[in-house]
Amino acid sequence: MNTHLQSAVTLDGSEGEGGGQVLRTSLALSMLTGRPLHINHIRARRAKPGLMRQHLVCVQAAAEISAAEVDGAELGSQTLAFRPGPVRAGDYRFAISSAGSCTLVLQTVLPPLLMAGAPSRIELSGGTHNPMAPPFHFLERAWLPLLRRMGGEVSLELKRHGFYPAGGGVVCASVQGGSRLQPLELTTRGPLREAYAESLVAGMPRGVGQRELQVLQQALGWSAGQLRLPGMRQNEGPGNVLMATLVHEHTTEVFTQFGERGLPAEQVGARLLAELRDYQASTAAVGPHLCDQLALLMALAGGGRYTASEMTEHSRTNCRVIQQFLPVRFDIEARDGVWWVTVQEGAGSAA
Repeated sequence: MNTHLQSAVTLDGSEGEGGGQVLRTSLALSMLTGRPLHINHIRARRAKPGLMRQHLVCVQAAAEISAAEVDGAELGSQTLAFRPGPVRAGDYRFAISSAGSCTLVLQTVLPPLLMAGAPSRIELSGGTHNPMAPPFHFLERAWLPLLRRMGGEVSLELKRHGFYPAGGGVVCASVQGGSRLQPLELTTRGPLREAYAESLVAGMPRGVGQRELQVLQQALGWSAGQLRLPGMRQNEGPGNVLMATLVHEHTTEVFTQFGERGLPAEQVGARLLAELRDYQASTAAVGPHLCDQLALLMALAGGGRYTASEMTEHSRTNCRVIQQFLPVRFDIEARDGVWWVTVQEGAGSAA
């Protein structure tokens, strides 16, 4: 992938969605293409703009695997210059000294290591289930199977849960290296094969999880076997996450809501139910989060097509960033209440 024109890419982090995704996607693509990166106004649309702890670890991790020269890698910085060297496979450990998301750091370094010439192992410590990031189970059940279908050889292991705000979780990833992703056609989800919900409750009364699951049982009529309250190590808490998993023939979706102090368990259940029903009301293959996560994989494969139930500004911004680095075009259109995303080679602008 390191064959693209070596001209620098300059991005305005305040454009579009204006969050940390611009940083993560651009770092990954800078390493993959070898193109230097300069970002201004990092996370300008956030209440606390600039690099927070997890974003700084993303920069540090990217610099370590590519021996990059970096300016502006400090907490609160709103400007970053990143000049990567060749990506090096290896055994890496990255720690976020908070509940900052392990999964967001992983998604920064995984694409370059996926295409490196040798296997790599990554251990990350921090938050594994964070309200502002894809939880571990989303990556494991929804995102990873699609990556494997495209030719990426990756395995993930959750060694310890890390809930917000304490963190302390551990995630390990094994990356085969040398992958060449293939385009994916994902326009239908196929018949429903399995559906279940889980409430993770650590360092809190189990009754919280029981009340959350009861909301789903009453609304959906799911059986006791579909409503799960797994045993948790209580010293991993306090934390509470409610998840619903829908396994279809062609894709799996994972929906997540987080318990928080002062929020009744019934409201957590109601929020998850609303998210679940939005997806069920659509015929699209993927929901809004997978829509966002698939964009980079499709672009690295040089093409593909998928349907989504929602096209967020987060996803649109991600597509525009990708087009700054790679010779691909995202064609996005709504037809019959479904968003169609087509990725093909050639310059252009996301709709």
